[in-house]
Amino acid sequence: MNIKKKSATAVAGNGQRSARPEDERLSLGSTFAYGFQHVLTMYGGIIAVPLIVGQAAGLSSQDIGILIAAALFMGGLATLLQTLGIPFFGSQLPLVQGVSFASVATMVAIVSGGGGLPSVFGAVIASAAIGLLIAPVFSKIVRFFPPVVTGTVITTIGLTLMPVAANWAMGGNRKSEDYGSMANIGLAAITLALVLLLSKVGSAFISRLSILLAMIIGTVIAVITGMANFSKVGEGPIVAFPTPFHLGAPTFHVAAIISMTIVVLVILTETMADILAVGEIVGTKVDSKRIAAGLRADMGSSLVAPIFGSFTQSAFAQNVGLVAVTGIRSRYVVAAGGVILVLLGLLPVMGRVIAAVPTSVLGGAGIVLFGTVAASGIRTLAKVEYKNNMNLIIVAASIGFGMIPIAAPSFYDQFPSWFSTIFHSGISSAAVMAIILNLLFNHLKAGNSENQSVFVAGTARAVREEDLKCLEEGDRYENGKLIDCDGNEVPVESSSKADH
Repeated sequence: MNIKKKSATAVAGNGQRSARPEDERLSLGSTFAYGFQHVLTMYGGIIAVPLIVGQAAGLSSQDIGILIAAALFMGGLATLLQTLGIPFFGSQLPLVQGVSFASVATMVAIVSGGGGLPSVFGAVIASAAIGLLIAPVFSKIVRFFPPVVTGTVITTIGLTLMPVAANWAMGGNRKSEDYGSMANIGLAAITLALVLLLSKVGSAFISRLSILLAMIIGTVIAVITGMANFSKVGEGPIVAFPTPFHLGAPTFHVAAIISMTIVVLVILTETMADILAVGEIVGTKVDSKRIAAGLRADMGSSLVAPIFGSFTQSAFAQNVGLVAVTGIRSRYVVAAGGVILVLLGLLPVMGRVIAAVPTSVLGGAGIVLFGTVAASGIRTLAKVEYKNNMNLIIVAASIGFGMIPIAAPSFYDQFPSWFSTIFHSGISSAAVMAIILNLLFNHLKAGNSENQSVFVAGTARAVREEDLKCLEEGDRYENGKLIDCDGNEVPVESSSKADH
């Protein structure tokens, strides 16, 4: 009994014992070092949305800077809410929060349609309120997320992020003259090589910080070769607090709210997938109550975000990969990253320093990060039973469906806007397909039969070795009964009963 208790208890870095892996506490220095690594990993993604939406709205560079500061500030607050949690809000898992990229197309459409940023802010507030109400309903479907579904979705998360890493490696800006140049890709390759090399060294501390150290070294190399520009770091204010409604009070339009509500459904699906993914990676229990708290944190922070000039918040999938790569499962590390994000939102000068890190450096690190997410999904899929069932076709069809918007981004352009909004995301496409097929084949079993398709895997007859050990010479199987060597019937129990 004592042995079981001891093995179930994680020993924290400072000697404290913790019942859950995510509650591990590291030293203050290590906590903020690893937290800073999380910030570097997601920084490019969190500033991309305000940049795109601000440019679409025709804002000045100063106002776009305010949008970026607000995104960092709210991302930090949302991360603290998600990781530390308060009653009913926060999954208490190592999940980094930030502006959701899934909402970009819809927000640009609202801005371009004449509603402007105030209409976007109003739509975000209204849709987040709706999302907050339905979050508990979403959490109840966790039983429909067995490993065949979660493994498929986690794998798809990693695969759908690979184009982002490739774009970063090529330079990030498609309009730039050096986009896709050998210099950019070479810098990304050097960063990737540094990640792999530093991961192999004998020191566990250096190995766990391999992503951060590789980014720093890659940036130094970029400075030496003239590929990094820090000249604009000194421009603009050093300290600035996000002013409520600085870019206008929210206005509410029905069409905009409906569009953003659809986006919120997508975000809830993706965040639930991220919660399940990080729970699998950390090795902790994730139930419907915990998922509901995580979704409420998403929607609660999204409800407040427009006040400071930001948009819908969601979990960042790329940071799930960082948790898997480093093996640092502590939620306090990610909370430290949240503190850093808040400071970056209050100190624009620090944000400008990080913004000067070449995109190619991020791309080199991203290849490992995003690939690790996919590998974690594959590891989950390895636990799935494929014999005499349709799980193989569930995985095949779902991943294939999820890859469509990645392989052909314009595939859904002619579909109704509500449909393309949902399925333009490879993650939500795979999640929807996996859930539906799992229901069809594994829950609604009416009409199912053995060997119903060529996709049924492992239908050949096989007996486990441990089952043979209990048989004796002369035992036989007659008329559906197991008869021992003395002619007596041997009772056959179900596997579930035998386990008890």
